Amino acid sequence: MSTGDNSTAATERVAIIGTGLVGASWAVVFARAGVMVTGFDQLPAQREHALTLIDTALQSLAQAGLLSESPAVVRARISMAETLDRAIDGASYVQESIAESLPAKQALFAQLDDAAAPEAILASSTSSFPTSAIAGELAGRSRCLVAHPVNPPHLIPFVEVSGAEFTAAQVIERTLKLQRDIGQSPIHVRREIEGFVLNRLQWSLLAEACRLVADGVASIDEIDAALRDGLGRRWAFMGPFEVGDLNAPGGLADYLSRFAPTIQAIATSRGAQPVPLDSEFVEAVNANCRQRWPASEREARLAGRDARLLELAALLAAPKPSS
Repeated sequence: MSTGDNSTAATERVAIIGTGLVGASWAVVFARAGVMVTGFDQLPAQREHALTLIDTALQSLAQAGLLSESPAVVRARISMAETLDRAIDGASYVQESIAESLPAKQALFAQLDDAAAPEAILASSTSSFPTSAIAGELAGRSRCLVAHPVNPPHLIPFVEVSGAEFTAAQVIERTLKLQRDIGQSPIHVRREIEGFVLNRLQWSLLAEACRLVADGVASIDEIDAALRDGLGRRWAFMGPFEVGDLNAPGGLADYLSRFAPTIQAIATSRGAQPVPLDSEFVEAVNANCRQRWPASEREARLAGRDARLLELAALLAAPKPSS
């Protein structure tokens, strides 16, 4: 796992507000990239527990060969503050990770907007609330956005960066760059939408899984097997567009033309909107694929896919380490 461009990230000072499982994991992400991190939680016991979580995570990363420095060196970059003001003093970036309560987040962001340095970015880890709901009434709302991780972020690098219409473009760009610099894999969610991107995909699949079980098509164990032993194998390192592109000789356009009738039938059978598979859309996404993955590289990509599947199969077949 890359830790990004430490020389750039090390110029930042980050405050983590809320030091539960997500906040503690965020602290590890930033500190292993060379960033000085100060955490704060209203509960002193939670601050102490967070340090235990951090120490455990760092030891596990080191044992897996995923730290470029010793756990002690990384741990030295993390401290806990007894007050919110001390935590954000000198911070250029604040990552809020408190409980998923909109009133609580609104109140905290109001405090942060009053007390944080004017140039500091204020980011929320929320998985539910848009930036406009959290910070829409603030004077400094242009520096506010969502940076939604997957739990735990020190093991899963994906981050959704989602601003509101009022979020300054440079704030979004600074956040995307910072996330890349610390080794995360950020995407820009270009307009506010319920569930952002990851949870819309995740919960759409879960909804269909529930329907299949309710309709008696398959059992819970069988649905889990379809994901774990089927889709999940390729999805561990490829997205659905790349999977489709490699699954038909003519690439993604060929794949979609073959399966469009079935895709549309599944959507309409549930009363959903038709999938936008008109020729203009298909041509556009296929052109994007050819730009990213030239046709001349197809055989090498297929071989690379199979090599990674072989490695994954061997890893999953290996005996589990004793606890």
